[in-house]
Amino acid sequence: MDEVEALRAELLSAVSGASDLAALEDARVNALGRKGRLTERMKSLGALELEARKAMGARLNVLRDELNEALAARKTALSSAELEARLASERIDITLPVRPEREGRIHPISQVIEELVAIFADMGFTVAEGPDIEDDFHNFTALNMPPDHPARQMHDTFYLPPDANGERKVLRTHTSPVQVRTMEAGPPPYRVIAPGRTYRVDYDMTHTPMFHQIEGLAIDSSTHMGHLKGCLIDLVRTFFELDDLPTRFRPSFFPFTEPSAEMDIGCSRKGGELKLGQGGDWLEILGCGMVHPKVLELAGVDPTRYQGFAFGLGVERCAMLKYGIPDLRTFFEADLRWLRHYGFAALDTPSLATGLSR
Repeated sequence: MDEVEALRAELLSAVSGASDLAALEDARVNALGRKGRLTERMKSLGALELEARKAMGARLNVLRDELNEALAARKTALSSAELEARLASERIDITLPVRPEREGRIHPISQVIEELVAIFADMGFTVAEGPDIEDDFHNFTALNMPPDHPARQMHDTFYLPPDANGERKVLRTHTSPVQVRTMEAGPPPYRVIAPGRTYRVDYDMTHTPMFHQIEGLAIDSSTHMGHLKGCLIDLVRTFFELDDLPTRFRPSFFPFTEPSAEMDIGCSRKGGELKLGQGGDWLEILGCGMVHPKVLELAGVDPTRYQGFAFGLGVERCAMLKYGIPDLRTFFEADLRWLRHYGFAALDTPSLATGLSR
């Protein structure tokens, strides 16, 4: 056996005898690497005579091709064997439950708005919307608020810089401007609710600079105070899921309604714990009244032909009372731990007929 045949037998034996992919790589480097045995042998061809160099070069090229084919075949065999071994050892128990997925949670504000909108929808109300940035007329004047009204003061209201005409717009302090815009848009009857953000300069455990309200408006030729009371009594009893929830209406004052009233619901405060229902105590829940004739007139509605009622309630306050949330500020802190605790897996909507079903 000459030198080339001996080298061929040795290198091919190392390839076929490789027990794993790491050993096969060592065999490849030993044969075909930069300093491999076949590589070094081919570098020495320059020292041979021309005819001898041609003959030896042809034989070494054939050997190189054989080695490459052997390496590829052995690599395929070893890879298949390695995969088979992994499949045999890494079995999956398909009877195990899947890994839990992280679920998003519905924010209590979104949940409560959905609940209230569903209840009012059963009463025939539709949702109306308006801009968050309002002018003085729609936010104050059209609602019968005089120039010296406390709500117009800078320490109560967020004012924007004056425009070219010197007018200073405001972040709306309530959603009542939506009612005004609804009346301006066309003739009665109206039966709308206006959910949305409102803004006031205040911040403590029960107040935040931005909060949510739902205000309602019902105007036609025959609506009276009895309709207002029946609507709101049904509202609170359905929302809090208490068929016998006590209610009462106390005289009050709002510049945009006459007469005006505060609505209270019954509760108990025994042991320092607030519990809605029977108990002998009362808790204010919302403000309401018959729409002031001047408000109708300023919105272009004839107060001699039409009358109706309006009301407003805070969404966060309703959420705190129903779901036991103690601090209003936590609604806006973006704490995922809080949301996982107080949030909802899906929107649940109540109806007047069935209440809230979960």
